[in-house]
This record gives sequence, structure tokens and C-alpha cells, in this order.
Amino acid sequence: MADARTRARVVIVMNPRSGGGKTARYGLVQRAEGMGAQVWTTSTGEDAASLARNAVAEGAQVLGVAGGDGTVSAVAAVAADTGRSLVVVPAGTRNHFARDLGLDLRDPGRALDALVDGEPAQVDLGVLGSRVFINNVSFGVYADALLEPGYREDKPRAFAAVAPDYAKGKQWVEARVDTPSGTIEFPQVVLISNNPYHLATPRWLGRRFSLSTGQLGVIVLKHRTQTPPDLLRHLRGELRQHKRGAGPTGEGAVIWSAPGITLHGEGRHLDAGVDGEAARLPLPVVCSIRPGALRLLLPKDRPGMPPEHGMRH
Repeated sequence: MADARTRARVVIVMNPRSGGGKTARYGLVQRAEGMGAQVWTTSTGEDAASLARNAVAEGAQVLGVAGGDGTVSAVAAVAADTGRSLVVVPAGTRNHFARDLGLDLRDPGRALDALVDGEPAQVDLGVLGSRVFINNVSFGVYADALLEPGYREDKPRAFAAVAPDYAKGKQWVEARVDTPSGTIEFPQVVLISNNPYHLATPRWLGRRFSLSTGQLGVIVLKHRTQTPPDLLRHLRGELRQHKRGAGPTGEGAVIWSAPGITLHGEGRHLDAGVDGEAARLPLPVVCSIRPGALRLLLPKDRPGMPPEHGMRH
């Protein structure tokens, strides 16, 4: 059904499997079509990136995406490469990118208001070789868990399978990283994010209050001969010690911002998690950032933004 409120031709790519079927549960297809958008759904034969490219080839002026961060990342890459604005609808499980945009995660359909009176914004994209990432690239325990069979169906079991070797100091990232305090060899965790995470306030730990600083955030947890029994709790403790400023802030972690970061190693590849999807990356791994590469249309009402921060970092 056409709607005069939607002046440009809009195609929204939806992943019906994301978030345990959120697109159906929240009636997103009907809500989007009622606002004049076309909805194209992913399938085993057509992934999100292919659908987005076909939509642009057939004249779409605005792209939308409803799904998890992996789906959003795929369509965002096409939108950035083709100069289309993107409407993000949080229909995944975690929705980290949508959360940091301030979108309403409890009612994903509210993001479609951007089709009526959307506010334009430009945000950065992380770059990893030929692919982009909207959230982060991780190496270490999380990346290994992603590679476990059945990860999507039973995430706790997958983490339980890989965590013990990290906790005992028997497993690490087979790479070295240059940091402001020198080179770190064989770290236990490396997390490279599209814009730095907020780390100073426990309530907002892990949020990004800006996606347009033009900087990557980098967190490296050093490999220690005697690793605490709870590796993730140790990492959280290191992050809580973080104060604004360059360089290391805890004995076990180095945290900084940079426009680029490279992991070197003697092997041929590293296993990684890229926006929550398993990947095997050739060494050296080079990450950079594309400032303002992605144009967005955002609804005016974004209840998820912390009022004291807005979109500042």
C-alpha cells in the first residue's frame, strides 16, 4: 500500500529468524508496508546483503533493516557503499548498534517513525579488510565460543566449553598488538570497537555515547601466568578502573583510542567474532575507521539515549 508520507522509495530488508522471530511478533511487515515501504525478507537463498544490493539496483532510495547486528551490519555496508540512508529497526537479540543509537528496544516498530519525519545523522563504520563492522571485532574467548557447534542454540554451553582454558591461562590470542605502552604478545582478549565504549560509569559500562568520533576503541587484556578463575569478572574489574586518558589503566589491561590498529602474528589466520558472527581472518589483521561513512534516518523520539549524555562520548 503506497503512502504519501513516504516520498522516497523505501525497501526494508527483514530477517524473520532474528531475535526468535521478532519481525512477526511485533508485526513489523504490516507496520512497514502500512507506511509505504516494501519489505524483502531474507531466506536460505537470499542473504541480507544481496537483497540490499538488488533493492538499490531496482531504484530504492532509502534502505531499512530489521534484524540482529549481523543483519544490520550487512545492510549498512551496502547503504554506505551506495550512498543510501539507512533506517535501523532493532529486531535482534542484543541490538547493540540500535541501543547505542537510542532506539526503543522494547517496541522495535517505533523505529519506523523515521520514515515519516526522520532526522538525518552520519556515523562511523569500522573497516576490516573488505568488510565493515558496526559494533566490534573480538579475539579470544568470545570469538572461540562463536565457532563452537550449536552456539546460536545454546550460548552458555558454548562459553562453558571454551572458557576453562582461558581461565587457566592455557589459551590466548596467537598474535601481538602494538599499544601506547609497548607491544603485547599473546593477549587473552582483544576487543576493537567502532568508536570507544564508555567505561568510567558502571551504570553505562559498555555503551557508546557517540558513533562519530572517528576513532576505534581498543581493549587488550594481557595474558598472565596466573589468570584469575573468573576471566570475565577480571576484565570487568579492569574496565572499572579505567579513567579517561591514554595508556594503560590497570595492571592487566591496556585501553586506548586510535584511527587504526593491526594484529601481527606468525600464523596464517586468527579466529574472530565480527559483529557477533564467526570469522576467520588472514594475518596481519588491519582495522581502521571510515568517519561519517553511514547515513542514517532516526526517529525524533529515541528513549534509549541516556539523558545526561545524549550522543556525546
